[in-house]
Amino acid sequence: MKRIWIYQADRILSAAEGEGIVTELQAFAEQWKVHGKPLSASAELRDNLFIILKVDEEVAAASGCSIDSSVRFLKGIEFKYGIQLFDRMQFAYKVDQGIAVVNRDGFEKLLADGTINDNTLVFDNTITHEHQIENAWVVPFHQSWHKRLFK
Repeated sequence: MKRIWIYQADRILSAAEGEGIVTELQAFAEQWKVHGKPLSASAELRDNLFIILKVDEEVAAASGCSIDSSVRFLKGIEFKYGIQLFDRMQFAYKVDQGIAVVNRDGFEKLLADGTINDNTLVFDNTITHEHQIENAWVVPFHQSWHKRLFK
């Protein structure tokens, strides 16, 4: 089973930024190790917004040290590209034009004015396994943890 970590940028990246990040993600995944042994890992950028790190835990599970190394790597990405990846109060949701990102205050305002409603599709970046991407990553607001946060 593949364990995943999803990191969402605080803005949609440009095509050039995305290309640069993809190159860096691939290089990181190839050298990512646990206790000196390579992990069976991969990394991807989706929608120029989401960085997804994956580890096949049947081969070897990521440890505290290897997770720390991924955080250091991602902090470097943040600095280099002027983005935030660890702000969990940035919310992504689907719009007609694709995906929008807004902070907590903005999300509350959009809820209040009806722009976001129970049927708006939101991204749950707290999922932890690859199989969940298909049916648990993008869910209607009323089925999400967001609903509990914004009672």
